[in-house]
Amino acid sequence: MSSCVTEVAVGLLLCEDSCKADEVTAQSDWREQYPCNRFLLTRRPEGKALSGHWEFPGGKLEGGETPMHALKRELHEELGIEIVTAYPWLVRVHKYAHATVRLNFFRVTAWKGRPFGRENQQLSWQTPASLTVSPVLAANVPILRALQLPPLYAISNATELGSERFMECLQYALENGLRLVQVRENGLSRELMRALSLRVVKLAHSYGARVLINSDIELVHESGADGVHLNSVQLAACRVRPELPWCAASCHNQDEIKRANELGLDFVVLSPVLHTETHPNAANLGWQAFAKMTENSAIPVYALGGLRYDDMEVAWSHGAHGLSMLRQSWQAPFLI
Repeated sequence: MSSCVTEVAVGLLLCEDSCKADEVTAQSDWREQYPCNRFLLTRRPEGKALSGHWEFPGGKLEGGETPMHALKRELHEELGIEIVTAYPWLVRVHKYAHATVRLNFFRVTAWKGRPFGRENQQLSWQTPASLTVSPVLAANVPILRALQLPPLYAISNATELGSERFMECLQYALENGLRLVQVRENGLSRELMRALSLRVVKLAHSYGARVLINSDIELVHESGADGVHLNSVQLAACRVRPELPWCAASCHNQDEIKRANELGLDFVVLSPVLHTETHPNAANLGWQAFAKMTENSAIPVYALGGLRYDDMEVAWSHGAHGLSMLRQSWQAPFLI
C-alpha cells in the first residue's frame, strides 16, 4: 500500500436491543449474540477534520502496529473499554479531500467496561435501518448497508425435501429468525421455479426476510423478490451491476471476489470451504485460503461448503460475514 494512504483500524461495537451496553462479555454460543441490532457511532469533535460527522470509533495505526493492536489501543483511548472479542471483517479504501484512508473494519462482539467519550466526543447507539444522527462520514455509508445482512444465508432445498416439506421448514426457520434466503433449485423447470419463488417471497416477506433468486433476473421481477444471486459465469460476463435492490454472486477464487467488488455487489458467497456431499471429489479451500482470499474485500463474504452452525465463530475469525448453507439450513434445531 502506498505511503500516501493512511491505515486506520475501525471497530463496530455490536449489541442486542436488550443489552445494557455497559459491559458485554463473551457468549458461549454465537446465537446468543444475535440479532445484534445496535451499533455505536461517535461524533468527531471540534478541531478535527470533518468535525461534527458521525463515524465508527477507531484510529490510525502507529509504527509497527497490526490493525488488531491498533483497534485495541484506540478503543481504550477513545472509549475506555477493553476488547474481549473482535473479528476481522471488511477493508475499504476511501478518498477524502484531505486524505486517502484504508479502513480495516472489525466487528466487536464482546468488551469490558462502559463506553464513554474520553475525548469529550458524543456517543450514540444506532440501528442500521433507522439512523437518528447525521451526517455520517461518507466512507461508512456502505458499512451501514452491510450491517443489514444477517449471519446466515440459507439456500432452498425444495427439490430434495419436496415443495410442501420445504415450505414447512422455511416457515419454522423464519419464525426462529432466518432473514435471508436464496431460491436455487437447479432440478426444477422454469414454471415450477416461478411457482416456488412466489410462495417463498410471500412467506419470507411476511416475516421481514429478504429473498434472492439464483441467476434469473426476470424471475426476480416476476416474483417480487429482493434481488438476484449471480452464478460465477454470469459474474464474469457482467459489465455493470444489475439494477436491483440487492445483488450477490457465487465466487470460487480471489479474482471473482475482486470482480464482485468492482461491480459494487452487496455480498458474495465463497466456496467450497470444506468437503461437501454434493462434490465429494472437488478440492476444498480450507479456512486459511478462505481468509487469504477475503482479506481485502470491501463487501461481505459468506462461507459455503460442508459447514454447520457450529462453524460460525470459526468463519468470523477468518473474515467471513457468516455462513451460507443448503441442507443444514433446514435441519432442526432451527436456532438462527
